Amino acid sequence: MLDQHVDRLQAALPALRGASGTFARWGAALAARLTDGGRLLAAGNGGSAAEAQHLTAELVGRFEGERVPLSAIALHADTSAMTAISNDYGYEEVYARQVRAHGRPGDVLILLSTSGRSRNLLTAALAARQCGVESWALTGPGPNPLARLCSDAVCLPGDTATVQESHLAAVHMLCRAVEAALPVGKAGSGAPLVAS
Repeated sequence: MLDQHVDRLQAALPALRGASGTFARWGAALAARLTDGGRLLAAGNGGSAAEAQHLTAELVGRFEGERVPLSAIALHADTSAMTAISNDYGYEEVYARQVRAHGRPGDVLILLSTSGRSRNLLTAALAARQCGVESWALTGPGPNPLARLCSDAVCLPGDTATVQESHLAAVHMLCRAVEAALPVGKAGSGAPLVAS
């Protein structure tokens, strides 16, 4: 059973490698936008929310080398806003309302989903369109509704566990691409590390 788990992950690797050009393009776009005052908004549900928050943590903090902090917000991390919105407007609006509040032209919304069918993510993608925010989907097998609604998408094959594990690798690939594409002077100008 455990060998089969690894076999499924190995079977997904060619698709992940095939998406490297897209991740390089996304990384270059984010490097330019985030150093020019834009921000990344990220969202997902369950394990995909954890992956979205992993991405924003790597960008605000650092992935590998010292660099400027980059503006990235995991929309599910504000639990008071999430619960207030879901209570007043329904869970379907929990991300869309935050996109309308925070999103500006030049920003990017990345939506992570194993199914590509979560209604709150579909609604968020529509809200991004209305706000002039570019939207990217990182999903499981395609085609799916979320990939169709977003400006660009990477759909990776496999069952839920395999897709989530592939998404973690994709997050790291994207972070590596962002840091490689940072303008000169931004890549190494983070605050110095302070020993405790």
